[in-house]
Amino acid sequence: MAQLKSDWLTAREAASYLKVKTRTLLMWARTGKVKGYVLSGDRRHVWRFRQLDLDATLELPAVLSNGGLN
Repeated sequence: MAQLKSDWLTAREAASYLKVKTRTLLMWARTGKVKGYVLSGDRRHVWRFRQLDLDATLELPAVLSNGGLN
């Protein structure tokens, strides 16, 4: 039976995909720099990330335009 590839990633998988540490990714998710989805948990949050969202984050400009001022 063929195994279907999920576009949902764990925090560890998403961090590896972005080539950053897991702690960094989770900090970015908590501050809204990366879109993540929190699953319910009693004592700690469990995060999941979609590869599509991670790719969209990578495509954003790193530096915002300053309105044409030099």
